[in-house]
Amino acid sequence: MYTPEMLESAKKVAAARKANAEMEPRRMTAEEKENLLATFHPDYKASEFAVLKIGPNKGEKVPLELADLLQGNSRIDPKDVDLNRVDYDVDVLVIGGGGAGASAAIEAHEAGAKVMIATKLRIGDANTMMAEGGIQAADKPNDSPAIHYLDAFGGGHFAAKPELLRKLVCEAPEAIQWLNNLGVEFDKDADGTMITTHGGGTSRKRMHAAKDYSGAEIMRTLRDEVFNRKIPVVDFTAAIEIILDEEGKASGAVLKNMETGEILVSRAKTVIISTGGAGRLHYQGFPTSNHYGATADGLVLAYRAGAKLLYADTLQYHPTGAAFPEQIFGALVTEKVRSLGAKLVNIDGEVFMHPLETRDVTAASIIRECTERNKGLETVSGKGVWLDTPMIELKNGEGTIEKRIPAMLRMFMKYGIDIRKDPILVYPTLHYQNGGIDITDDCMSGVKNLFVAGEAVGGIHGRNRLMGNSLLDIIVFGRNAGKNAAAAAKNTTLGKASLNHVTAFAEERKKAGITSDVVSPKLLPSYTHGNPRFEAK
Repeated sequence: MYTPEMLESAKKVAAARKANAEMEPRRMTAEEKENLLATFHPDYKASEFAVLKIGPNKGEKVPLELADLLQGNSRIDPKDVDLNRVDYDVDVLVIGGGGAGASAAIEAHEAGAKVMIATKLRIGDANTMMAEGGIQAADKPNDSPAIHYLDAFGGGHFAAKPELLRKLVCEAPEAIQWLNNLGVEFDKDADGTMITTHGGGTSRKRMHAAKDYSGAEIMRTLRDEVFNRKIPVVDFTAAIEIILDEEGKASGAVLKNMETGEILVSRAKTVIISTGGAGRLHYQGFPTSNHYGATADGLVLAYRAGAKLLYADTLQYHPTGAAFPEQIFGALVTEKVRSLGAKLVNIDGEVFMHPLETRDVTAASIIRECTERNKGLETVSGKGVWLDTPMIELKNGEGTIEKRIPAMLRMFMKYGIDIRKDPILVYPTLHYQNGGIDITDDCMSGVKNLFVAGEAVGGIHGRNRLMGNSLLDIIVFGRNAGKNAAAAAKNTTLGKASLNHVTAFAEERKKAGITSDVVSPKLLPSYTHGNPRFEAK
């Protein structure tokens, strides 16, 4: 599969493999990291951001693509929607069918609430399924939630909301046990002890995994639990507006059947947004590891309803997306590959950084290697550097790759690349929405009775996320959102349903002179011929 130029470079990588495996690259200083990020990380590229003219975050910058959607036109005219004709009537409406939504629905159901999941694709069509490497929890004798907190707080540039991060790390061990009891097949030693590994930016081995399909295994288990509890799931039905009552409380959502286009009304005493990320917006033309429906819908819904966003200008570009072959361009190459011993190597066979720096630093380092230093390899879709996967078995013994990262082995073998023998080409790929909807530690947004969980939340991780903390946050905050939404529903009496906020937002657009014809939420990505935003950078 490799071109002659790639094969020539791969020979240099192989020749230096033993020496590279034995070397310990130095860690960057804080100053070096800051300078590197400011120069090469996409979040610092000023031309790719716009200042919001309207809404709760007016005056703040967000990516161009997100600004268009946040300030876009509604998909409905409020006058055309009969809010008195209720199609679904529940206590708790969960919008989104990924890990956070499923966890929330399970806990709301456990609390006795009448709960329903509405999801624009199918339950499980979510970024949860795409997560590979593992889930963090400080549950070993040499670790503690306090150490986990320090790792995550520093890795997020000290920007996380302390109360949210505290909840994340303190409830992590119990979250692992909850999943284990539900039936998640975590990797374990013969005596039943869970196997844990390092991730980028972690000072302890606290990564719990199910080989390299951890997210899929967690989603399988949660989906089964939803089905076993007979929680109603309305598939292929997207939320397109939040409904508020006359007091400004969230009281349901306007839904759209994705197959027929029919507009439906769901009344609810509380609403949980768990719509996931934004990778399919392809910010700055980057490829993505995200599932097909990751188009920032929850941020748009909450923003139009009056909820404030936090850190919406920060995205995570996973440093190791597949750069070759073209058929899997942007697909996730789990960080677990590096935690098992593979190192990043340039065109000349040189290791150019420590393999377990934080994701933003690693991504910026790869971009620098491919641009300023001109040490990357040309691919059909752009450039890439080597991730020297054969180093794993050199360091850990034959059979390690098939045992620990079988999904990676299978993905590349489909294209004639045996990662046990050949290195693979990688380049950063859009992976995670660091910013999102601002919440308090009970998971409530700035709109009363509008709760949020999962990747749609901003502030849990700060301005960068460590590996394994996203699968953790969907469980911790999904469960909390479900419990708290169910409790709030018991004490809620709904007033008259209204979409006046949608009308008011449209008026605000006019006053601000916004004339774009963009309609939001986006719902699904566009891959029409010649789309200029989907080009490798």
